[in-house]
Amino acid sequence: MIENPMIARTDPDCQTEIQPIHSVQASDWRQLLSASTLSLAELLSQLELTHDDFILNYDGPPDIDPRDFPIRAPAPFIARIQKGNINDPLLRQILPLEKENVLMPGYSDDPLDEKDYNVAPGLIHKYRSRALLIVTQACAIHCRYCFRRHFPYEDNRPAREDWQQALDYLRSKANINEIILSGGDPLAASNKQLQWLTQQLAAIPQIKTLRIHSRLPIVLPQRIDSDFIAWLKEWPGHKVVVIHSNHANEIDSHVKQAINDIASTGATVLNQSVMLKGVNDCPETIVKLSQRLFSCGVLPYYMHLLDAVNGAAHFFISDARAKRIMGEVAGLLPGYLVPKLVRELANKKSKTLILPTEN
Repeated sequence: MIENPMIARTDPDCQTEIQPIHSVQASDWRQLLSASTLSLAELLSQLELTHDDFILNYDGPPDIDPRDFPIRAPAPFIARIQKGNINDPLLRQILPLEKENVLMPGYSDDPLDEKDYNVAPGLIHKYRSRALLIVTQACAIHCRYCFRRHFPYEDNRPAREDWQQALDYLRSKANINEIILSGGDPLAASNKQLQWLTQQLAAIPQIKTLRIHSRLPIVLPQRIDSDFIAWLKEWPGHKVVVIHSNHANEIDSHVKQAINDIASTGATVLNQSVMLKGVNDCPETIVKLSQRLFSCGVLPYYMHLLDAVNGAAHFFISDARAKRIMGEVAGLLPGYLVPKLVRELANKKSKTLILPTEN
């Protein structure tokens, strides 16, 4: 692994430190996935935290247990959280807060108006040359900032026979040459289900590229098993796997091995992040993440500004601050390791690039 250089802390609000990486014993990924829903009390107990820690830091009741978006995190991810640290940057991503229930101006359940592009059950077609398939509503982790935390999955859960409507739509669109598997998390689906779906997609001549957006290689690297690798190798065209990591502490030896296995199929592996208050909102943290990703053979792709979804306002960072942070990152890294700062807007046909502030 590449050693991280000493970098001066130039951002006055930068409070995040890189902590030692933990790991867990490898287990069957299905068992780990099925056991990833837990109560707030269980989460705090596993991390040796008390209700007093919770109240003192967040000024909220200690019995928050949201039913509409429950706590969900697999054991391998929890093992990387520093015990006794209520402000651990990994914990902050999964810890529910009372303020999630406060409605904020400008925030909504569907900030990207995806319902306007939901052309068939399980299919979103927003960008001209590519379409997105909601493979499953399931996910291994519930990130509190998730822009699909209120998505109508009940209307987008096609059975195998119901996929024909989406497949027929794709066959009729000669301009669609790339399919993005999303969710939930597409890798929460079984290898058998993925194989059936991609066999249908491979039979559509104009589809040349398969792209997979998944957080599972990061939070549950055991998911990348031999059957998965065999399936991914079968895809006849280009393969792109976009993982999602926000902090270097998320990447341990198991994650690195999973990424290496994915790359062995000939897939291009990229990373996207979201800039989150209290998680990665300082140059040092982003630099260390980019370097750790690169040591695993992954190129940073996007650094997203927060989508204005109800329940996530406490992660907000202003554009001016985000631009200043990324300006400092650009001065510390070679260009190929600097993710593009972007925002996704509801009616735009591509990501909107936000130019960093020069420092």
